[in-house]
Amino acid sequence: MSAQSADITRWPALSWSEWAETADTLHMWTQIVGKTRLALTPLQNHWWNVPLYVTAHGLGTSAISCGYDVLDIEFNFIAHELNLRLGSGATRSIALRPQTVAEFYRQYLACLGSLGVSVKINPMPMEVANPIPFDLDTVHKSYDADYAHRFWRVLVDAERVFREFGTGFLGKISPIHFFWGSFDLAVTRFSGRPAPPRDGADGIQREAYSHEVISAGFWPGNGGYGAAAFYAYAVPTPAELSEAAIRPAAAGWDKALGEFIFKYDALCAEPSPDQALLEFLQSTYDAAADLATWDRAALERH
Repeated sequence: MSAQSADITRWPALSWSEWAETADTLHMWTQIVGKTRLALTPLQNHWWNVPLYVTAHGLGTSAISCGYDVLDIEFNFIAHELNLRLGSGATRSIALRPQTVAEFYRQYLACLGSLGVSVKINPMPMEVANPIPFDLDTVHKSYDADYAHRFWRVLVDAERVFREFGTGFLGKISPIHFFWGSFDLAVTRFSGRPAPPRDGADGIQREAYSHEVISAGFWPGNGGYGAAAFYAYAVPTPAELSEAAIRPAAAGWDKALGEFIFKYDALCAEPSPDQALLEFLQSTYDAAADLATWDRAALERH
């Protein structure tokens, strides 16, 4: 297989055990860049100002206003660089290679400073067990370029199918965005109705789930799950949702997570992974929307 054809492999293998250390390191690096976007952008509904986006070469921030200039930051998983670019023309790069989070963080702040970008970043990671401040983290230090590239290719494939799935919905829908806190790609549909407050919700969850949602996404298996998977859930969760029949047969309800799961390996084993993922997205949405009594006639294109 040529290098060029390898670059466009669809639905590549992504065994969590093969790249868990790289993923955990990359999770911290994306948090550093994501926190920069958080610090430099005004709050949007449901925290839509903080995620990263799938790009032609990796994951990026999109354009961020910096005074009278504009900044974007991109993880390039083809050249394996972090690229920082100002609209006025100045650029900086950091090689993506095996190195500690602390060293990456030091280089990153130096690049921002040399570009004249002033930003205060909270160095404590979010949404992870046993967080280590970025400047002190010498534990996470792995980078497997092949698996980083594979992960990006899965995100490209997932986003393509998510976009196709979204064409039939007329209601409010989120961008397809990568949340660096939970390290997952997600897209969310809204009924238009406020949601009741969630018991024990923190400020982040209160804003994220202020309205009724049905959400779907992909995450690589971090957080102790141990396997890449697609997921779908509703908030609030209808009492009967766990009993709903969905497709394909390999997908089902995960009681511990409280959501539908379609493992990535099972998707890759399907004759048509694209079609199988569309069936998963549509059947879980159908079940949740019906049980939650969404006004589907008004929300969908027929």
